[in-house]
Amino acid sequence: MNGRAKMPIRLVYETHATTIDNEAGIATGWLPGVLSPAGRRQARELGDRRRNDGIAAVFTSDLHRAVDTARIAFACTTVPIHQDRRLRECNYGRLNGRPQAALAPLRGRHIDEPFPGGQSYREVLAATEDFLGDLATWWNGSRILLIAHSANRWALDCLLTGADLEGLVQAPAHWQPGWEYTVPPTDPPPAQPGKRSRSEH
Repeated sequence: MNGRAKMPIRLVYETHATTIDNEAGIATGWLPGVLSPAGRRQARELGDRRRNDGIAAVFTSDLHRAVDTARIAFACTTVPIHQDRRLRECNYGRLNGRPQAALAPLRGRHIDEPFPGGQSYREVLAATEDFLGDLATWWNGSRILLIAHSANRWALDCLLTGADLEGLVQAPAHWQPGWEYTVPPTDPPPAQPGKRSRSEH
């Protein structure tokens, strides 16, 4: 860190904007998802909220709906946008693209047990924790915006506020214009020539 004191990261989380699947009651999971006209408006509103909010960088899931949200929100700005597959929604496996009404009653069963052909919510938490470790190492003291999915917010709540994963997974859906977290500093890794952050720039 070039001698800089280790500082916490101020992390802002925003959910990707509304998709056509959201409006149709479909659980998109690892499918790309396409923003609806309302979603594109919401992405512009997100930009209005965050463009002058001291954001040093934006990190998004590499799923289309999150990437599009970030690109619309930060169009014509110099804020860097990084995609990272560790920020993907939970993979519902064979239930990707199925109705939310069919998926919702099953969520509590897949906290530790993967969805058939997919992953568990605990695996999303582990991927998010791995991402936060890199973030704390490489973005010391920065204000970072994360645009991702509901499972990632649940993971952040567990990892950074001590919330219970089971309670979050089974709670009713909730939206607000951003959540704020503090990521504690971490010791930098030993220098390794050619070593780069695992985020995809």
